[in-house]
Amino acid sequence: MELPKFILGDNSDFPNAIFIIHTEFPRFIINLQNDELEWFEDFDVEDQKELETETENAIKLATEFYDNEILKYEDD
Repeated sequence: MELPKFILGDNSDFPNAIFIIHTEFPRFIINLQNDELEWFEDFDVEDQKELETETENAIKLATEFYDNEILKYEDD
């Protein structure tokens, strides 16, 4: 199955949270309400520098994805 890079998610148990699921490495969920991250990966110490760079970029792209999705809803 091919998955999109980002998936927008919500849950009635967390009514104020907006979740973006990043399905490519490094896989994570970010809660845009408080910027909390939950990783689906285990990382080695030597991966730390690359992880920081990749994570910063992925979070930026996740936020842009969310903004674009909201614009689509507002245009309808």
